[in-house]
Amino acid sequence: MSATGPGRAIAILLTTLVALGPLSTDFYLPSLPAMTAALGTDVAHTQLTLSVFLGGFAVGQLFYGPLSDRFGRRPLMLTGLAIFVLASIACALAPNIETLIAARFAQAIGACAGPVLGRTVVRDIYGPKDSARMLSYISAAMALAPLVGPVFGGWLSVAFSWRATFVFLVIYSALQWVATWRLLTESNRHPDPTAIQPRRILANYATLMRDTTYRGVLLCNGLAYAGMFAFISGAPFVFINLFGFSPQTMGLAFGLMVSGFITGTMSSGRLASRRGPEAILTAGVVISSVGGAVMLALSMVGWQHPAAIMVPMWLVTCGIGFIMPNATAIALAPWPTMAGAAASLMGFVQMALAALFGVFVGHSFVDSTVPMAAAISAGMGGALLSYWLWVRPAVHRPAP
Repeated sequence: MSATGPGRAIAILLTTLVALGPLSTDFYLPSLPAMTAALGTDVAHTQLTLSVFLGGFAVGQLFYGPLSDRFGRRPLMLTGLAIFVLASIACALAPNIETLIAARFAQAIGACAGPVLGRTVVRDIYGPKDSARMLSYISAAMALAPLVGPVFGGWLSVAFSWRATFVFLVIYSALQWVATWRLLTESNRHPDPTAIQPRRILANYATLMRDTTYRGVLLCNGLAYAGMFAFISGAPFVFINLFGFSPQTMGLAFGLMVSGFITGTMSSGRLASRRGPEAILTAGVVISSVGGAVMLALSMVGWQHPAAIMVPMWLVTCGIGFIMPNATAIALAPWPTMAGAAASLMGFVQMALAALFGVFVGHSFVDSTVPMAAAISAGMGGALLSYWLWVRPAVHRPAP
């Protein structure tokens, strides 16, 4: 099955490739407290393995998109997966936290090929009309990574050690490399010989940022993901250290909240053809900002209880399930000749903001849910504000 003839095999492959980034973070979340103890470090340094990963993920995406616009999606995807395999081996063998942090940065450089190029291939194959629907379904299937990953990762950590989670990632990514080699043919039908010229790259990014709608959905997507990452980076310490959950139970609780994301993405896929991505994006920013505000209010009044996090976080993830696929579809639709650059810039902003939010949570963690709830609420409120300032006026602007 080739990329030029979409079918079930290529859809499954694209889903696993887009899921590589989330899986690289969610899978080892239950291991973070054990890793902290085993490597003799503290919460802030252990949390850096997440934030540094996102930093590398952000930087890498700035290059993969333009390079794929010039040389094609397939060779860049294979290169990224090879880097990921080698870096995952280094993570599994890391003797100290400093080595692990460095290996996680290298791992991120490889991992970002999957999401940025996977989404670009969806745009290549399905076009602007159907890409929102397909991205919604891929996002729903991709949600199995944070749903199953922490549960399985927690079991591996308890049964073996935290290193076993990285061994799994070595095997997973090696199989992906083989599948990509066999199934994915080139989908870039508009190669741009000038796409990697520095002046052209900067000009492309400047063109994108001058577009009001692109700028608005860029920030909607980035701030929503940053708020979700504040939960991802803070949840292990809140649920295990503060609430006393075991790694396995924390994984189950995490998976329960991720079911909100599945609900949102599946609903988005069903509604995409009838309502359009703009209407679904509107619902997403409202739902997620309400959930974030409720969580912060409960934390501020001192209700330190799992339900005070889990219930509003379910609303937040449901709203993000509406936001992310539709923001991506809106962002990429008008740019067929520089879809890679558009996806790269979107991914860079998403991961850079998430890294900043993760650092804040890691350095402000105390015996309270307030710092994590504040970061989540800020991300969701920022997404709503970005929508209101830039996306909504563009969508409702009268036709000339």
